[in-house]
Amino acid sequence: MAQSAQSSTETDWVSRFADEVIAESDRRAPGKPVVVASGLSPSGPIHLGNLREVMTPHLVADEIRRRGREVRHVLSWDDYDRYRKVPKGIPGVSEESHAQHIGRPLTAVPAPEGSAYPNWAEHFKAAMVEALAELGVEYDPISQTEQYTSGAYREQVLFAMKHRGDIDAVLDQYRTKQKPGGKKQSQKPVDEAELEAAEGSGAAAEDDGSAEGAEYFPYKPYCGSCNKDFTTVTAYDDETTELTYVCTEDEFTETVKLSEFNRGKLVWKVDWPMRWAREGVVFEPSGVDHSSPGSSFQVGGQIVPLFGGEQPIGPMYAFVGISGMAKMSSSKGGVPTPADALKIMEPQLLRWLYARRKPNQSFKIAFDQEIQRLYDEWDKLETKVADGSVLPADAAAHARAVRVASHELPRTARPMPYRTLASVVDITAGHDEQTLRILSDLDPTQPLTSLDEVRPRLDRAENWITTQVPADQRTLVREEPDTELLSSLDDEGRRSLALLLEGLDSHWSLDGLTTLVYGVPKVMAGLEPDAKPTPELKVAQRSFFALLYRLLVTRETGPRLPTLLLAVGADRVRKLLAA
Repeated sequence: MAQSAQSSTETDWVSRFADEVIAESDRRAPGKPVVVASGLSPSGPIHLGNLREVMTPHLVADEIRRRGREVRHVLSWDDYDRYRKVPKGIPGVSEESHAQHIGRPLTAVPAPEGSAYPNWAEHFKAAMVEALAELGVEYDPISQTEQYTSGAYREQVLFAMKHRGDIDAVLDQYRTKQKPGGKKQSQKPVDEAELEAAEGSGAAAEDDGSAEGAEYFPYKPYCGSCNKDFTTVTAYDDETTELTYVCTEDEFTETVKLSEFNRGKLVWKVDWPMRWAREGVVFEPSGVDHSSPGSSFQVGGQIVPLFGGEQPIGPMYAFVGISGMAKMSSSKGGVPTPADALKIMEPQLLRWLYARRKPNQSFKIAFDQEIQRLYDEWDKLETKVADGSVLPADAAAHARAVRVASHELPRTARPMPYRTLASVVDITAGHDEQTLRILSDLDPTQPLTSLDEVRPRLDRAENWITTQVPADQRTLVREEPDTELLSSLDDEGRRSLALLLEGLDSHWSLDGLTTLVYGVPKVMAGLEPDAKPTPELKVAQRSFFALLYRLLVTRETGPRLPTLLLAVGADRVRKLLAA
């Protein structure tokens, strides 16, 4: 039997959910594979908040696999959802080019101009599919377009129409306004808050099928003329399955046999519980937007028994943010996606961010300077794992980050500090030979022989520098000395530079230069180089560091000085600092 990432008795949220899911699966379907589920709607860029919809059941499923149990992770691509609005900020997309397609299935909408994919849904699915593969996520994909248009759900659709009165009775509990004729209707037929938060999460919310002053029908056809869903079912015969609808977009009307008709879908609040029952889903998380009174998850829990199923267990998950940004919405362009994150961080780090926080805890993913601190934290965790000093819950999160049940994720052979790699590629502008020279000097006892040893982390750091760091924060080393500043120095300033230059050769390594730059102000104060710093000494050190930065890179801050000195090179340092 495969080893669990951690004993289920430990305080680890993934193990606890795995215990519950296995027990529940054994109760509902003994002897059958455990089924967990996710849903994603490719209505636009699938962002890092949507990734939690997949990572939460993935981590639980992977833990179950580690225990030797068969598990199926169903990932429904809600690509038969309606195209609701034209997202802003998408290259190759404008109101003029795409507004005409609002109301059509996502797979019937043209991809953004210049895309290599056949339609809108496939265009936005592609990046997520690639990211999930890099993250080691195993899943069973289901296209809702394929399911509905092939007639795979015909039995469930006919059942829902036959039992529309029972479904309507459930939904009626959450309607608050009186319809003409005394029947209540939803206070918000389309919950915009739920729509906004759900888009991209597999829960592209929609109305519940209510039609003012008319009989309730839980099915919405796509029009036979314009292929849009601005349709209203006006009549249905249970015996013959004849269905008549009218389209308000072009006044097209049609009568079809629903037992042979595959151009439409159940409304969301019926579609979701239908799928729970059909797939036998035991575990599926839901966003906070779906857990409020009258929301699709709560209503679905009352509708799913009609289809002979049970509501999945699963946590409400909190939003994921980006450093310096508000809650993400995929309806807006430019929202960071998993693919964007994987350009600047290794898969292990991204997996760890989702694994270490309980689903109901919000967290942020860093695209700014905070990414350096996150990498420092990750490297410290790796050290603790290696020496055995790690806490159990941290060990579990680490184990889930670096490997899945079947294999370990590819990793950097020699993981040098991310902030060091970023500083070096910043200074060298990505020049391989210079980068290799500098990185080799970091540890003269074990010099780097090839940049491949520090990849892919080096590539991630370089991508971060080139795509996320503003131009005015990039490091530009002086070509010529600042003669004006050098000539203005007093004797103390000149002496401090002389002490630094005298010690360069004997301290030419990362650790040695760290000792040197911190030691010069101590020697200037009449202390030993290894003396403990005092508040006064820290002020002197900051002043000395600011002087070095101004002389080397024209600013008072920059990359860590030892790394900067190594990157600039001893000869050029002497040229720029010689007073």
